Amino acid sequence: MATTLSLSSPLFLAAPPKARDVTSLGLASATPSRSTANLPCRGFFPGLVHGRKQQRCTSVVSVFGRKTKITRETVVPDPDYRLPIAILGIAGAFAYADNLLAAAPVGLLGLLLLFQTTRVRFVFDDEALEVKVGNQLQESGENVFVGGKNRWKYSTFVNWELWWPQFPILVYFKETQTKPEGQIHFFPVIFNGRQLYDTMVERAGPSETSGPNP
Repeated sequence: MATTLSLSSPLFLAAPPKARDVTSLGLASATPSRSTANLPCRGFFPGLVHGRKQQRCTSVVSVFGRKTKITRETVVPDPDYRLPIAILGIAGAFAYADNLLAAAPVGLLGLLLLFQTTRVRFVFDDEALEVKVGNQLQESGENVFVGGKNRWKYSTFVNWELWWPQFPILVYFKETQTKPEGQIHFFPVIFNGRQLYDTMVERAGPSETSGPNP
């Protein structure tokens, strides 16, 4: 099975929106309570303070029956430089011990991750996770390892994990959009681990074994 490795960082629960936030669509009737019921809006989360854009929730009631639609806005976790800085620190320790053979490749990896942290972004829209680049969130092009666009629908996620809880280093997920038998992806965590974990839980479902400390 092919595996991709790409170089690419708190949400708090809010109370359900009040009745005035519920938008009802339908014909006027003598029993307005049917079309303007105070429906709870599940899955509502406030946006990240600097993690870009608040999620909003809109409920729609049909005249033919009640139907709730949740609209979620885009979330972009903040960049996090701890991982590349830690790797550069390890390279420095190797150099201090005169182990240049180890210091050189580790240092290059740290510099590459540092550069990628400034430009690569995980973008969570209403239906999919997409890898984009730059502050203007430009397209990242085709995946150089397995082909296709760097965009995967949440509905195709089979499993995902975040390693490790105390200091997130790697995020893994498996999806069936690229190929039916499943495609595995690994990304270094150069984003805010708390924001990344909370958004993955909300959009792709809970992870069974891992997550950063609150």
